[in-house]
Amino acid sequence: MRVRMRDHAMRCFARRPSCSLATVVLVLACVFAPQASAADTIRVAVQKTGTLAWELAVIAHHGLGRQADLNIETVQFASPEAGKIALRGGSADIIVSDWLWVSRERRLGAKLAFYPYSSALGAVMTPSGSSIRTLADLKGRKLAVAGGPIDKSWLLLQGAMRQDGVDLKTQATIVYGAPALLAEKTLQGEMDATLNYWNFCANLEAKGFRRVAGMEDILPKLGVKGRPALIGYVFHEVWAAKNRDALARFFAVTHKAKEILAQSDSEWERIAPLIKAPDGNTLKVYRDRYREGIPRRSVGEEAADAGILYRVLAQLGGADLVGPGAELAPGTFYQHPLGN
Repeated sequence: MRVRMRDHAMRCFARRPSCSLATVVLVLACVFAPQASAADTIRVAVQKTGTLAWELAVIAHHGLGRQADLNIETVQFASPEAGKIALRGGSADIIVSDWLWVSRERRLGAKLAFYPYSSALGAVMTPSGSSIRTLADLKGRKLAVAGGPIDKSWLLLQGAMRQDGVDLKTQATIVYGAPALLAEKTLQGEMDATLNYWNFCANLEAKGFRRVAGMEDILPKLGVKGRPALIGYVFHEVWAAKNRDALARFFAVTHKAKEILAQSDSEWERIAPLIKAPDGNTLKVYRDRYREGIPRRSVGEEAADAGILYRVLAQLGGADLVGPGAELAPGTFYQHPLGN
């Protein structure tokens, strides 16, 4: 087709002197111009206030998606459950969730896959003047636990403490509730300590609270080798097979965004309005804790630790938590083609 257009333009110029050289040059430029290929589109379900929204803002600002020939569409949802529904229903290609849910879904027939996103973990927090110095000091105290009785961090904390002969479930007063509510009640002095999600712990830390122990300090008691990524990108296996190259480019782009946030303090200042940190000190704590949570290990190492933690969760949480499987479902962790 291009050859015919070129020959036609040259014949036109030879036969018709009135046909300007500029016209012929324009036609030939169009003929030989590289054809634009449509960028691959990936639809990502995002919570407006979540850390993935921060990373996507970095990607957009630096044009990383465009450079990778990707069109990253964000589909905003109010809750993680809404994101799961979107993934199941086909209105989103990727969400952020945990490998425990992915394993459970695989056992139930849904071929989902998980790729590590963050190892930012929660912690047990107390007021700075509290006499609670170790986890054993929680005995006889009122502990606020975010997420409910089968929250993963709570179960893993129980499993680790039992190795020291402490049963927090019976030896402490446990109060369950939403993370924001429990963080506020702890601030108001209604709780002696709280086990909360990492971002709420960051807010408390900025207000002078002290970390008695982070989950990263607790989990080695259960046999893990490093700091595990409990949450990750989740997508359908069939979709991943059809979009392997685009998915690999997406992982590369999000890695670049993480590295920008890992190295640039000014980038944090730029996205501060999105984070909505009330002051510079809170923003700094968010920055430092986020950076600690950037995964640095291979997928194989992550999967090995997940298998260890899964068995603990299956023992303590039972089928209500893990579903019909005593082991992490094979294929839960995605091995992408450009490296792990």
